Amino acid sequence: MFKALLLENQDGKTIPTLTRLTESQLPEGEVRVAVSYSSINYKDGLAITGKGKIVRQWPLVPGIDFAGTVLESADSRYQPGDKVVLTGWGVGEGHWGGMAEQARIKGDWLVPLPAGLDERQAMCIGTAGLTAMLCVLALEEAGITPESGEVLVTGAAGGVGSASVALLAALGYQVAALTGRPEEQGAMLTALGASRIVPRSELLEPAKPLEKQLWAGAIDTVGSQVLAKLLAQMNYGGAVAACGLAGGFDLPTSVMPFILRNVRLQGVDSVMCPLERRQLAWQRLARDLPASFFAQAVTEIGLEQVVEAAEAITLGQIAGRTLVKL
Repeated sequence: MFKALLLENQDGKTIPTLTRLTESQLPEGEVRVAVSYSSINYKDGLAITGKGKIVRQWPLVPGIDFAGTVLESADSRYQPGDKVVLTGWGVGEGHWGGMAEQARIKGDWLVPLPAGLDERQAMCIGTAGLTAMLCVLALEEAGITPESGEVLVTGAAGGVGSASVALLAALGYQVAALTGRPEEQGAMLTALGASRIVPRSELLEPAKPLEKQLWAGAIDTVGSQVLAKLLAQMNYGGAVAACGLAGGFDLPTSVMPFILRNVRLQGVDSVMCPLERRQLAWQRLARDLPASFFAQAVTEIGLEQVVEAAEAITLGQIAGRTLVKL
């Protein structure tokens, strides 16, 4: 028997229950894992509280990320004792996730934990940090180097944004961090490596088709008006890695930045990202993410506190990362 948080649907309402399960109740998969840590992402908060239509199967163990140790494996790539990490693939939505002491999962969905990272650090990184690394790779592959000029990170105080700032600064880029609360978050972003803080209000004005060239590259987590504005401000040959839509999924722009300034807009997805790309990203995270990133605010809780934390994250009341220690 092992502890788990189980979500059930009763008359259209999501009911979370702390319970005990047996191995036979786990879903199908080639690899059974003893989960060391999971984490609470915004999507987890929506699933556990029922505030968003996240859950696609009932009952469900939530938790879109986890790290742990292989207990048994029918996949030749993994042996008992191997350390592994999982993010994405619809886990915690349509397949049981990490909010339990054990998980059974497809081997194709796992990534070997790279040397230099432990399970706790992997969950400090999680989906947000993986997405940030994929964005940095996109900028590198577009030819954006530290010598190219300033790189803007929007939504810089969020999970993806803060990891992006830390990674870019560690790699030698000059980073401008865009945030809606510069007075509260400026010191944290500067500590992560931002060379200057840009108030979000500067990018909320309607964009002209082309504006003064300011940015060699950008990582955008916001979308909508902010993305339109920064596209109009990109340097000739610049690139934007877009991975979020916190501000909306519309894009009120024109083709002019792409045609007249040779700007590249690269979409970045971490959920269905192929295994080889994930492995590269995790190896780079182990190498490039500075110690300052792990010095950020991190709260550890147990399964008993997850429901309360899920409610708090949906209300914007959680700062930093919240890890669930199994």
